[in-house]
Amino acid sequence: MKTVYDFSVKDRKGKDVSLKEYANEVLLIVNTATKCGFTPQYEELEKLYETYHSQGFEILDFPCNQFGQQAPGRDEEIHEFCKLNYGTEFPRFKKIKVNGPDADPLYQFLQEQKGFAGWDMDHPIAHILDDMLTKADPDYKEKADIKWNFTKFLINKKGQVVARFEPTEKTENIIAKIEELLAQ
Repeated sequence: MKTVYDFSVKDRKGKDVSLKEYANEVLLIVNTATKCGFTPQYEELEKLYETYHSQGFEILDFPCNQFGQQAPGRDEEIHEFCKLNYGTEFPRFKKIKVNGPDADPLYQFLQEQKGFAGWDMDHPIAHILDDMLTKADPDYKEKADIKWNFTKFLINKKGQVVARFEPTEKTENIIAKIEELLAQ
């Protein structure tokens, strides 16, 4: 059975990184953007990283400019922005595409494993996204593609995709699942 460990990605400087380097760790893989309404989630992500990193938890950050052109900078500019504004310490990789024919193979795999999880309609941005995406494609909810920045995939210690969290998901729900996987 295929796992995330079967993939290699490029770090922000263009060096190949095998995801086997993260074997036996709980991973949160996130597509991000620096000019998005969800960008303040970097602060929450860094808190998760600081809290759980020593227990075998890693966040893998993949900037993506496919949603409203909200990650316009070069890889180093994005990295500096995140360090300066949010103090992020988790690994950041080269900007990628997460949807379409040029989507990174890792993201093609993640979407095959876990489709759209649905919006938390209590989130203030959820209705805006739902309306916008419904106008563009009334059947968008049936498709597995990434809908927006800060979609998160949770990977267990065996490299298997166990959950997908849309950007409107409450952090406490993500924390509960991370803690469950770390305890296994």
